Amino acid sequence: MGAVTAADRHPKQDRSRATRQRLLEAAVACLAEHGWAGSTVSVVAERAGVSRGAAQHHFPTREDLFTAAVEYVAEERSTALRDLFPEGPADRRAVVTALVDLYTGPLFRAALHLWVAASDEDQLRPRVTELEARVGRETHRIAVELLGVDEACPGVRESVQGLLDMARGLGLANLLTDDMARRQRVVAQWAKLLDEALG
Repeated sequence: MGAVTAADRHPKQDRSRATRQRLLEAAVACLAEHGWAGSTVSVVAERAGVSRGAAQHHFPTREDLFTAAVEYVAEERSTALRDLFPEGPADRRAVVTALVDLYTGPLFRAALHLWVAASDEDQLRPRVTELEARVGRETHRIAVELLGVDEACPGVRESVQGLLDMARGLGLANLLTDDMARRQRVVAQWAKLLDEALG
């Protein structure tokens, strides 16, 4: 029997990556639909079409799985947001709309369940706190870049942070009811205010 070459190993690595991605996507979907209490490793593994053992090979603990899942989708959303504006700074209303959209999908719903769980789970809290800080910094950095503003100017950082806090609030309101018409009016007003505040 011949030696295993690097080429022979790639299909196994590709399968492993594909399994990991399926688990992450299934974890986010489960968290968004069933919350923390209803999202076990077994439920996620079944949804992803893999064995519980395979899931635990990739993610030894439930906390590993769900923090990795939310981080994975957050990175995907950041990439998607950047891809909407490949030329860089853009029309402020379009940027505000895109940022608000970040907080109205299944990722935000999943992240919210993770926050609530972390408020009660001592083991989970530091991991979620660190993850949210990282995601928050990245979103802030993208917002500054796309709005085409200079944070060295007084009030700019706070204005961008206020925009992101407002977007998060609209995302929370959207969990209970789809309020698209009101959201569009708020977005239009915020874009106008930002133009005045940021110059």
